[in-house]
Amino acid sequence: MAVIDIEHQGRKFITTEPLKDSGEVGEQKVWDATKSAFLERNCVAYWRYPIFSKVGELRKEPDILIADRELGLIVIEVRSVTIDQIAEISDRLWQFQNVATTEANPYQQGEHQLRALIGYCDREPAIWRKVMGRVLVALPLIKAEEWQQRGFDQLPNCPPIIFQDQIGKVAFLEKIQQAVPVISGENLEDEQWTLLLTVLSGTPVLRKPPRPILSTNGKSRASIVAACAEQLYNLDLQQEHIGKEIPPGFQRLRGIAGSGKTVLLCQKAAHMHLKHPDWDIALVFFSRTLYDTIIGLVDRWLRRFSNGEVQYEPKINKKLRVVHAWGAKEQPGLYGIICQANGITPKGVRDTVQKQPNRGLAELCKQLSEELEIQPIFDAILIDEGQDLVSDDELKYQDKQAIYWMAYQALRPTEPQHPEQRRLIWAYDEAQSLDTLKIPTAKELFGEALSGLLSQGTQYNGGIKKSEIMLRCYRTPGSILTAAHAIGMGLLRPEGMLTGITRRADWERIGYEVTGKFIPGQQITLHRPSENSPNPVSQLWGVPVLEFETYNSRQEEMSALAEKIWHNLGQDDLKPSRDILVVVLGSTSEAMELENHVAAFLMEQGIDIYIPTALELNEIKPRWPHYDPDRFWMEGGVTVSRVPRAKGNEADMVYVVGCDRVARNESDVSLRNQLFVALTRARGWVSLSGVGNYPLYEEMRRVIESGDSFTFTYKRPLKRDIGEGDE
Repeated sequence: MAVIDIEHQGRKFITTEPLKDSGEVGEQKVWDATKSAFLERNCVAYWRYPIFSKVGELRKEPDILIADRELGLIVIEVRSVTIDQIAEISDRLWQFQNVATTEANPYQQGEHQLRALIGYCDREPAIWRKVMGRVLVALPLIKAEEWQQRGFDQLPNCPPIIFQDQIGKVAFLEKIQQAVPVISGENLEDEQWTLLLTVLSGTPVLRKPPRPILSTNGKSRASIVAACAEQLYNLDLQQEHIGKEIPPGFQRLRGIAGSGKTVLLCQKAAHMHLKHPDWDIALVFFSRTLYDTIIGLVDRWLRRFSNGEVQYEPKINKKLRVVHAWGAKEQPGLYGIICQANGITPKGVRDTVQKQPNRGLAELCKQLSEELEIQPIFDAILIDEGQDLVSDDELKYQDKQAIYWMAYQALRPTEPQHPEQRRLIWAYDEAQSLDTLKIPTAKELFGEALSGLLSQGTQYNGGIKKSEIMLRCYRTPGSILTAAHAIGMGLLRPEGMLTGITRRADWERIGYEVTGKFIPGQQITLHRPSENSPNPVSQLWGVPVLEFETYNSRQEEMSALAEKIWHNLGQDDLKPSRDILVVVLGSTSEAMELENHVAAFLMEQGIDIYIPTALELNEIKPRWPHYDPDRFWMEGGVTVSRVPRAKGNEADMVYVVGCDRVARNESDVSLRNQLFVALTRARGWVSLSGVGNYPLYEEMRRVIESGDSFTFTYKRPLKRDIGEGDE
C-alpha cells in the first residue's frame, strides 16, 4: 500500500458500514464527535474496525477505533442506553432492562479488541511494546449527573466514561487524553507511526516468508525480491475504505492492473462474513487458475480479523463461497449454484453455440433469464475480473449484460422498501479484457433503468463511495506499466493511437497527468508520477527493468531465452516456479503452437517446464480429462503460458516471446491487449522478444525510451474508446 497524505482530512474517517437512520442516533453522535475532535489531528479513525472478539455466540468488533500519532490506539465502546435501562452494574458486568441485550461488559470487550491489535503491533520489532492503548465507554444518552445519582461513579471498576454532556469537540478530546492508558507505550518516531498504520491496514498478512539468498555475487534479482518483500507500503487510505467498507448496494471498483483489487475484494468478503455470519456471500472470479490465490487470501483475512480463530475451509464455510463464474462438476460456480437453486440442470461450455468460456457463459445466462424468474439466494456477490464477464450485444439479455443480470437477480434486496437496491460489488481492470470491447459501466451491465443506482449520488450514508477508481499500481514497476499502456493503446503509433482513453479526467483517474486536449491534431503529453507506481524494484535494481530484443530467427530467440533463464536460476537465485514466467503471444492456434515450441526447446536445454493444467512437469499437451484446469504453477518448473491462462497471475521475471505475432497485425486491438496483459504480469522485470523487423518494433523502442512520459499527436477515430463516456 502506498503513501496517501494522512492529512487528507475527509478520508481518514472510515465508516465500515452505514449507521442506520433509527436506533443508532447515540452511536452517530459519538462518531460525529470523534470526527470533529480529531479532524485537525494526525490520525486515522474507524467506525467498527474489523477486529472481532467472540462475545457469547456472536463476534463483535470495536465501535470506534482511533489511531492517533500522539495518543496511540483508542477503543471506544458505545452504549446507547438511558440511565433507566441500566438495572445494575456489578464487577464490570452491566445488567440492562427494556433493551434487546440483557447484559454486557463493554469495557472488557473493548480491552480484548485493543489487546488483539496491540498483539499484531508487537509482531513488528520496530514497535514492540511501544504502542500506547486506551479504552473508554461512551454513554451518549446519559448525563454525568444521572450516573452519579445512581452511585455508579463509586464502583471499584468504573471505567473511563464519556457522557452525553462531554461529546462536544473540546470536552470529548480532553476526556480521551485524561483516560489512563491500559497499555503504556512511547512517543512514536515517524517510521514507527507509519508502521502502526500499516499494521492497522492488515498488509502484514500479505508478507511473503523470507527467502534464503544463496549467491554471493551482491545484487542478484533474488536479493532485490527479498528486499521488496520486507518493505511494507505506507497506509493507503483509499484501500482502507475499499477493503473494510460494506456498502448497502452497488459498488464498482475500477483500477489499473496491479492496483490490489483482488486482495481488497478478498478482505471485504472476509469482513462481511465475520460481521454478518448469517449472510450468503459469493466471491466470484473468471480465471480458474486464481482458485488457490483467492482462497488463500480469504483465509488470511479471516484469520487476521478474528485474531486467528476463524479460517477458510471451502467445504465447511457454506455461507462464504469462493466460486468460479462458471464452475465445474466437482466445483460448482456461480452459474451452476443459481441453476441448481432454481431447479435447472446446469450446462457446460460444450453445450453452447459459442464454445468459448466467456461467450458461452453469457449465452447460458441469457437463456436462464429468458426461461425463468431467478430466485434470490445471496445477500452479497463480489465479482473480480469483471471485464471478463461482459460480451458483445448479441449475447445481452434485453439491454443488460447477461452474467451480471443473472447475479443481480440472485441477490436479496438490502432494504424491503427499496427492492432494486442489492449488494453487488464488481471490480474490473482498465484496458484488460481479451474478449470484448465493452466496458462494464452500470448502464452497460444493468440497462438504462438501473444505471441510476450507481450514478445518482456518489456515495451512501457514512461516506461509502458507490464507485472507486484505483490509480496506484503496487505490482508492476512504473516503467513497465507505462510501456504496457502505451503499447497496448498504440499511443506512439505513427498513424495515431488505436484504442484507449480520450478524456483528461479518465487518464487522471488511473494516475497520469495530462497536458493538452484530446482534439484531433493537438499534441498531448501524458506523464505518470512515481508516487503512483510505488513498486521499488527499479530504484533498487538501478538499471532498466524492461528490455526488448529482436532476433533473425525463432531458434535464436529461443536460445537467448534459455540462456537468460539459466542465468536467473544460477546467478539470480530465482526459483523456477512462481518467480519466472514465460508468456507466448498470438492468435489461439499460433499461441498454442508457440507454447509447444518454447516448452520443447527449454526442455532440450535441460530446463524443467510446466504447461498450465498439466498433471506433471514437462508435459507439453495436457488433455481432458487428464488435466487440472485450476493449476498454473508446479514446483520445480518454469511455467510457459498463453496470455488468457496467465491473466490474474504474476511473477518476478516475465519473458514475453513472439512479439512478431502482434507486430504482423499491429492494428488488432486484442493482440495489442495481449501485450498489455503480459507486461502487467511482472512484479520486477520483463524481457520482450520477437523475430524479424516490423514497424511496431520501432514504436516499442520509442515507448521504452520515453519512460514515464509520452508525447503524441491525437488523431481520430479510435477503434475502441475505453473512457467512462457520460456515466
